[in-house]
Amino acid sequence: MSFLKSLFGPSREEMWRKMSADIGANYVDGGFWKGDKVEIEHGEWTITLDTFTVSSSSGNSSSSTTYTRIRAPYVNPEGFRFSIYRRSIFSPLGKIFGMQDVEVGYPEFDDAFIIKGNDETKLRQLFANERIRGLIEAQPSIHFSVLDDEGWFSNKYPDGVDCLKFQVVGVLKETERLKTLYWLFAETLDHMCAIGTAYEDHPNMKLK
Repeated sequence: MSFLKSLFGPSREEMWRKMSADIGANYVDGGFWKGDKVEIEHGEWTITLDTFTVSSSSGNSSSSTTYTRIRAPYVNPEGFRFSIYRRSIFSPLGKIFGMQDVEVGYPEFDDAFIIKGNDETKLRQLFANERIRGLIEAQPSIHFSVLDDEGWFSNKYPDGVDCLKFQVVGVLKETERLKTLYWLFAETLDHMCAIGTAYEDHPNMKLK
């Protein structure tokens, strides 16, 4: 075992390649400029795991933060959107600034998470799925949502296409956690089809 490996543990590439082999995904080596990613097909959808870094500066100092994200574009016929993340000591501040926290009818789950969306009925139908709730509860930190695009300098989605997205600070290397997140995406996409908030059509777009 090398000194660096003993100090920092296995590399992201090593663990992502292992996870890819375990679940039949495709590890894509993007080289220096694009970075690596993992892609796996589930039905008509492509679920993509990668990282990105945001830099900021203040005065004479600068810093950067790296995020792990998972995305899956899909056809969203009704424009249903949601966002869920764990409650924290700062959660009550959200209500001051107008966030609507929807309760979906499972007290322990409602107590643990902030849930927002544009259709309360569909939210309750989505989170009535016990497997989805369990996979979310298994995450120590989570921000899981539907986006209509990713800002001025990122992906723009065609009309009727949105993106299911997970994002967390840091570089995730734990293969079991990454597998759990893949299962969360697969189960959510399947269930959204069952309740009519997604179509099993190919979204006809490629993530950058």
